[in-house]
Amino acid sequence: MQAQGNDFIILDGLLSPLPRLSHQHIIAMCHRHTGIGCDQMLVLSKHESATAQVTIYNADGSTAANCGNGLRCVGDYLMNKLALSQVSLALQDRWVKAKRVGDAIEVDMGKAIVEVDTQDYVDIHIGNPHRVFFADYIANPDKNVEIISEHRKEQAVIRIFERGVGETLACGSGACATAAAIWSRAKLVAPLTIHMPGGSVEVSGTMDHILLRGSVAIVFSGEYLLS
Repeated sequence: MQAQGNDFIILDGLLSPLPRLSHQHIIAMCHRHTGIGCDQMLVLSKHESATAQVTIYNADGSTAANCGNGLRCVGDYLMNKLALSQVSLALQDRWVKAKRVGDAIEVDMGKAIVEVDTQDYVDIHIGNPHRVFFADYIANPDKNVEIISEHRKEQAVIRIFERGVGETLACGSGACATAAAIWSRAKLVAPLTIHMPGGSVEVSGTMDHILLRGSVAIVFSGEYLLS
C-alpha cells in the first residue's frame, strides 16, 4: 500500500502466526530491486484488546516506534477486511485509532513532545524522534529529519529524510512533527496542510492528540516465499 508515495508492505498475522522473520528476511523483502520494495514494513499480530498489534520495520531492518502513513494504510486495510468503521492499533509506547473520514483515513497519533527548540530546528518526539529544520539542514543519522522550505499561514512544504530509509516522498509522523514544531514556535495550534514530494496531508487536533488525515491506496497483494 502507499500514502502520498510513502510505500509499505503489510504482513497480516491476525488469523495465523507468520513465520519468524529474520533481519535478513526483512531487508530482502524491502529491497526495491531484488525484493518487493518499500519504505517500511508493518507486521500485524493479535492483541488482547486492540484490533491489532503493529510492529514496524524500516527498509534497513531496524525497528521504528511510529509510522503515521503506514498506520493509515493499516487502518484502511483492517476496516475493509473486518467491516469496521474504526480500529485501534497497539504500538510500542502508545495506541492509535484510525477511522475513515470521507475518502480519507485519519489517525490520532497521540501526543507530540517538544524536546529541544533552537534557532535553526525543533526536536519533536511523537513515538519516534524528529528534527524539524527551519533553516539549513544538518545531517543527523539518529533522528528523522524534516526540512521546511516554505511556510505560509495554513500551508507548509517539506522534504523528508527518514532514519533507516533515506529521503522519502512522504512521512506521516514527519508531517505531524512539522505541524507540532510550527505550532510550538507560533504559540498557536491551527490546522495545517503539509505538502511533501509525494502529496499532501492535513494535520489538526492538539499537541496531546495530533490528527493526521489523507488518502491511501492499495498497490497490490500477494504471497512471498521466504528463502
